[in-house]
Amino acid sequence: MQPNSRFKPDIDAAYRQHSDMLYRVALAQLGNDADAQDAVQDVFIRYISHAPIFDSPDHEQAWLLRTAVNRCHDIARRRKIREFLPLEDALGIAAKENSGFSEIAWLLKSLPVKLRETVILHHLEGFSLEQTAEILGIGLSAAKMRISRAREMLKSSLE
Repeated sequence: MQPNSRFKPDIDAAYRQHSDMLYRVALAQLGNDADAQDAVQDVFIRYISHAPIFDSPDHEQAWLLRTAVNRCHDIARRRKIREFLPLEDALGIAAKENSGFSEIAWLLKSLPVKLRETVILHHLEGFSLEQTAEILGIGLSAAKMRISRAREMLKSSLE
């Protein structure tokens, strides 16, 4: 290879050669198998979508590592902002700590799906009404109405 030549690497070869290393780096940083797999997948999605051209195989490896580390930082930052548990796990933990919570969880499950998902996004996940409406693909007034209806249904169920 000439010193100043540039090459467009083979994506399959790059995956076979670097994916295990990227996974180990991501796992060491994130400490979570699922997040590490997501990070590696995101790196290769970026690799495919940006189609970078490298000066050498070392440049390719450095780019992949830097991209993986940056992606791990993004995932960790997002994790700090929004720590979460799957609803089923949260319900189980809360039911052990507070038997009244299991009743609330049961009441939430009794709501129609459209109302329940709005309540969960807004009240349990902490999204604003505007964000909730955007996520659900509905208008702000529809989100407000769903919250209002859900509250009324929960109130009548509790009485």
